[in-house]
Amino acid sequence: MQILQAGEVRPEENVNVLSVTNDADVLEVPLEGVDRIELNFPKFSDGRAFSQAYLLRRRRKFAGDIRATGDVLVDQVVQMQRTGFSSAVLKEGKDVADVQRQFERYAEFYQADVVEQAPHFARS
Repeated sequence: MQILQAGEVRPEENVNVLSVTNDADVLEVPLEGVDRIELNFPKFSDGRAFSQAYLLRRRRKFAGDIRATGDVLVDQVVQMQRTGFSSAVLKEGKDVADVQRQFERYAEFYQADVVEQAPHFARS
């Protein structure tokens, strides 16, 4: 998962970006030609973007970049990856090194998710 600091995000040429609001139905959003979908966390306690990312990956089979923006905290990033996000822009003042420690701390899970589609007991 690509982690970016808020100050290092630059506009990219030839990247078709779709910003989706939290109240949008991602099952209805047109995805043709979209390279990246940005899902916003207006505050850390608003988790609708987790569900949106999961639906985009599992039901819509979106293979492009799904980026978390807004009030993105370090302790949310592992769950973001598990639900389908492929990149995140950390809230101002948060350290990318802390994110790596989170991934090391929580390296494996019993439940299935977008990354590992079989539960632990069913894996070979």
